[in-house]
Amino acid sequence: MAPPSVDPRPLNAGERAVLQHVLSAEFVGASQLRSQLDRTEVTAVWGPDSVSVDLQVRETCQHAALPTELVPVDAHVHDPSGAYVGTILVWTDQGATLAALEFAWITDEMPTSLPAIVDGRLSWPA
Repeated sequence: MAPPSVDPRPLNAGERAVLQHVLSAEFVGASQLRSQLDRTEVTAVWGPDSVSVDLQVRETCQHAALPTELVPVDAHVHDPSGAYVGTILVWTDQGATLAALEFAWITDEMPTSLPAIVDGRLSWPA
């Protein structure tokens, strides 16, 4: 089943901050993906109240050349006590453009917000 589409909208502050954090890592294609942020919009949510979203780069841009669709960054999310609660995954369209932002959580309840960047780490709840 496809995620529910939404009227395309710009990234919100939380989505942008998390993407910037993940894409601040150095890997092949990182600079091209960073350059896409201003052209990226949200086109679907993964479910009711989900913070995971599908993305689309709306204009011509520099394509990355990742060998995989998953951005190669370990973006672990921890709660304020330091316990691991999930990870942020950034997906691409065939390694070229931003395609999705996923919060893969392991807690009992689905997060209602993306993690915040605290002391250079992804921290939840925000």
